[in-house]
Amino acid sequence: MPRGLDHIVHAVRDLDAAAELYRSLGFTVGARNRHPWGTHNYLVQLPGFFIELLTLAEPAKLGDHGFSKMFGSYNRDFLERHEGLSLLILESRDAAADEAAFRAAGIGASETMRFEREGRRPDGSAVKVAFSLAFASDTLAPDIHFAVCQQHYPENFWNPAFQKHANGATAVAGVVAVAGEPEQHRAFMQAFAGAHATSTEYGFSIATPRGAIEMITPAAFLHRFGVAAPDVASGARLAAIRFSVADASLLQDVPELAGIAGLYAGNSAIIGAEDAMGAVLVFEPKG
Repeated sequence: MPRGLDHIVHAVRDLDAAAELYRSLGFTVGARNRHPWGTHNYLVQLPGFFIELLTLAEPAKLGDHGFSKMFGSYNRDFLERHEGLSLLILESRDAAADEAAFRAAGIGASETMRFEREGRRPDGSAVKVAFSLAFASDTLAPDIHFAVCQQHYPENFWNPAFQKHANGATAVAGVVAVAGEPEQHRAFMQAFAGAHATSTEYGFSIATPRGAIEMITPAAFLHRFGVAAPDVASGARLAAIRFSVADASLLQDVPELAGIAGLYAGNSAIIGAEDAMGAVLVFEPKG
């Protein structure tokens, strides 16, 4: 069964600065959360999808197994090299079943792991949120971790009030990864997404129930978006998040809200990695 985009991790060294950047770009940003293995985050919600702004704030809490290893230590090591998009997570109805499917395809990287924490409603009342994740591994992409996420109390997590943004963003349109040879990643991505990849001029694209996953060359990325892609010397990298904006008249205001010059490719407003802490953010008219 095809798996839609669930969330993406934007790993940064200064978490509060990242939250302020997203606010200045017209996003509604939630409260700061803390994980028991030492990472902290802020969340930016869209319908069915969120960006997890994340840093390792308490390294002494890291352990050597489970989420501490697969999530905490991985992001620590990622941030020692660079900032940017570090994990791609797809939705799951049954994480244990997806774990079995990943192992059958030869891409499994972990047992199913469950995590619970206390969340807060807009009125400040406490609620329980819980997630089960199963990780997958592409050996040619050591700078990307992949996982699926099953939400056990989605009614306590998703909140329409947090999904209203001054910049007009209404949905995730997709994520873009880059690789020197995209074709080398096709089999993994198809098994991970549970969907067929369509060839494009410079790589491939997978349509999911929520947004597209694209893999293209760095040269094609530069040509399409007008900004440089991440360095792929060590393997494929996550490069960009594409947002759908309902009101096209707001697009040119997006970078100006943050005091950033921005770029424009066709009808899209683009924030480059130098201004967005290692990620490329693309705002495009809703199709």
